Formats: sequence, C-alpha cells, structure tokens
Amino acid sequence: MLPYSIVTTRLSLREPRISDASHLFRTYTTDREVTRYLVWRPHEALTETEAFIATCLEAWRDRTRFPYIVTLTGNEQEPIGMVEARPRGHMVDMGYVLARQFWGQGIMPEALAELTERCLAQPECYRVQATCDVENLASSRLLEKCDFSREGRLERYALHPNISPEPRACFMYAKCR
Repeated sequence: MLPYSIVTTRLSLREPRISDASHLFRTYTTDREVTRYLVWRPHEALTETEAFIATCLEAWRDRTRFPYIVTLTGNEQEPIGMVEARPRGHMVDMGYVLARQFWGQGIMPEALAELTERCLAQPECYRVQATCDVENLASSRLLEKCDFSREGRLERYALHPNISPEPRACFMYAKCR
C-alpha cells in the first residue's frame, strides 16, 4: 500500500484536500496549454475542479487509485500539480500534470521517479507504465529522464479531446523490476 504522503528533496506529495480545488483551478485546470495532451478538457467552472477532487478523495478511501497533490516542501498548502498511481494487478499505470509556471524545473521528474520507486517496492508490483501522445515531446522526455523505456507505439489508443475528436497514437513507456 502506498503512503498518504511522500517527501522528496524539494517536494511533498500528499493526499488531496477539498481546499485544493480553488488552487488547482487557478493554477492549471483552466490552462489550455497544460491540458492540451490530457484526456479531459480545461475546466470552465470551479465546481468541475471540486468534483474532480471529490473523486480523488473517494479513490483514496477505496484505495483504488492514489492521486497525490504535488507541492513544494514548506508550502504544502499551494498545489502545483498532481501525480497519480493506478494499480492494475501486477502493474501500476501513472498519470501526471504540472502547472505551466513550474515546467522545466525538474519538479515532475522528481515526483514521478519517487512515486515509481515506491510502487516498484511493493511486492505485488512488477511494472510501472505510462502513455503519452506521440506529439507530446515534453512527456516523452520526462519518462525517459525517469528511466522508463519506450516499448512501442499504440495506434488510436487515447482520446485527447483538446487536440482531436478521434483517438490518437500514443507511446507506451514502462519501468520494470
């Protein structure tokens, strides 16, 4: 089982709180550039972000998904992104998002690498995987920086509604033990 909070050199990853919704709404859930390659559209109202946080809290209660709020250490009240582990039997699927103002600072590689190692330390986990749109070069670089291997290209794999109404090709990345 994953812990409710994780601390790295510069970051705190923690269970979401209802109060995070307004911060996330201001920092990235409305940002079209941040959400460009995601599987959801930018939020138009705070109630959408609040509903999302509610589903995150339910996932933690049920222990079905582990969505972590990413904050800078010492400023745990100000979410700057999220990273999520979704167990699927012997593997874990990862997702992540970061506010644009924090891009290029090594924050998401630090968060994703730590959560990946925590997952692979679980006796039942042998594989951590993530997909990204073939045009999402930043996400490809992130996964490679975290020692994930590109395993292949999945045609018509994911719907990224901010780019196209049709499913798009994605790269599959994985790190195994």
